[in-house]
Amino acid sequence: MVRFDSRELASDLAALETRHLLRQRRLVEGFPEPGDATLVRIDGRVLRNFCSNDYLGLSQHPALIRAATDCMGRFGFGAGAAHLVTGHSYEHHALEEELAAFTGRERALLFSSGYLANLGVISALADRHDWILADRANHASLLDGARLSGAQLKRYAHGDAAAAERALAAQARSAPLIVTDGVFSMDGDIAPLAALAALAARHGGALMVDDAHGLGVIGAGGGGALEQAGLDAQAVPLLVGTLGKAFGSFGAFVAGSSALIELLIQRARTYIYTTALPPALAAATRAALRLARNESWRRERVDTLVRRFRAAAATLGLPLLPSSTPIQPLIVGDAAGALALSEALLQAGFCVAAIRPPTVPAGSSRLRITLSAAHREQDVDALAQTLARLWRARSAA
Repeated sequence: MVRFDSRELASDLAALETRHLLRQRRLVEGFPEPGDATLVRIDGRVLRNFCSNDYLGLSQHPALIRAATDCMGRFGFGAGAAHLVTGHSYEHHALEEELAAFTGRERALLFSSGYLANLGVISALADRHDWILADRANHASLLDGARLSGAQLKRYAHGDAAAAERALAAQARSAPLIVTDGVFSMDGDIAPLAALAALAARHGGALMVDDAHGLGVIGAGGGGALEQAGLDAQAVPLLVGTLGKAFGSFGAFVAGSSALIELLIQRARTYIYTTALPPALAAATRAALRLARNESWRRERVDTLVRRFRAAAATLGLPLLPSSTPIQPLIVGDAAGALALSEALLQAGFCVAAIRPPTVPAGSSRLRITLSAAHREQDVDALAQTLARLWRARSAA
């Protein structure tokens, strides 16, 4: 039964709060140092930000701001319509061409968010006659896209290609759509993409990878988890990426063959029936793409900081999950404990988010620490030392 009564809604909210699962927003009031997103003013306090997805430190870059400002002078701000009406500008088209070249694919198609991209792609390509094999730790948008499509959904143990193969062997039919994150947003680890691509090929299926947290960050050229695995467009015909993480902008895209993109234009409801991104966002993203491609030092910098933080954590006894990416999770276990540790860090001047169910499985609440090329070594060291002190105090309690 749909619940609209205010007393019932209040009861639901109270139950969430009792279980330490009530989500609350923090009010970001600005950045005290222009051009630096690693210091943020929240609720009247200046904090060192270690929970942003701005991995390359591009969100405050002057080149992005100039590109957006110049574009607004030509196109205004809002696109005014969906892409298939009058919303598809020169800036959108140029960005799609540049994203296709960046990912080594024939074409790319912009979506207004990563969530809309995954829902639109999967529901456009699969229906109740098909079946989808998905990693159990996939992003919620991949799970929801599979459910929306009506296809039969089977999930395999996280990061376990052998489990995926067993799930395939148990099916009477072949030709699955295998769907996985490239870099998992809550664990920071990388999917076994080469094994999954080989599995899809053997069974006449296709592999779809959402590399939202890998593109721009991983690989010598920023090509993400696929570049690191040495996989091309033939091995992975469906690539989804977002623009609001390493590229410091907003939106998402799908890259693939010309026929695939044309079919999505005709069938992906989340593309057809959504207003296009503001042209200024597309222009800013083009500037970010050039920086990410040309300034490899940003990837080298964040990798150096990741290794520095992990070395400090190992010395200080912090049990981080195994991850070579900017996502460095520390499992706390219970939701109350994760919240308490996050609040203690806040009081010490660090913004680190507590991640709780249903985002992660019950009993695996965590701190999700993220690093950026814009962070300073001394801030990374200070976080590790403060976190270790709080962790020891928690363990002794």
